[in-house]
Amino acid sequence: MSNVEKTEQEWKQQLSAEEFSICRQKGTERAFSGEYWDTKTPGVYLCKCCGDSLFESGTKYDSGSGWPSFYQPVSAEVIAEDRDSSHGMVRVEVMCKRCGSHLGHVFNDGPAPTGLRYCINSASLTLQADGE
Repeated sequence: MSNVEKTEQEWKQQLSAEEFSICRQKGTERAFSGEYWDTKTPGVYLCKCCGDSLFESGTKYDSGSGWPSFYQPVSAEVIAEDRDSSHGMVRVEVMCKRCGSHLGHVFNDGPAPTGLRYCINSASLTLQADGE
């Protein structure tokens, strides 16, 4: 798939104010407030901005963080990473590789088999339930 490039105005037309703040301006939603933090519906989580498949529900787990958490993406090729030193911390930001949408952060305190916790904002995802 090719990269998705849109103007800021095009993104604002496509996304809600909260989605734009999170996906395009690297914001975050409050813990335990997002649509998918406690969802157990089987399916695939897509990028809110470009529709690329990012995470499978089988890799989602309850991390206790209040955000949807996954131990791995559908493939390494769909996620881009960058150092984030905002808010007085050093973290690894994760983005959709296709469109650059901010998804959340990845931490090294997840379960087997990867030991990773992809802590993702619900507002940056769309769940495509199995059978849809």
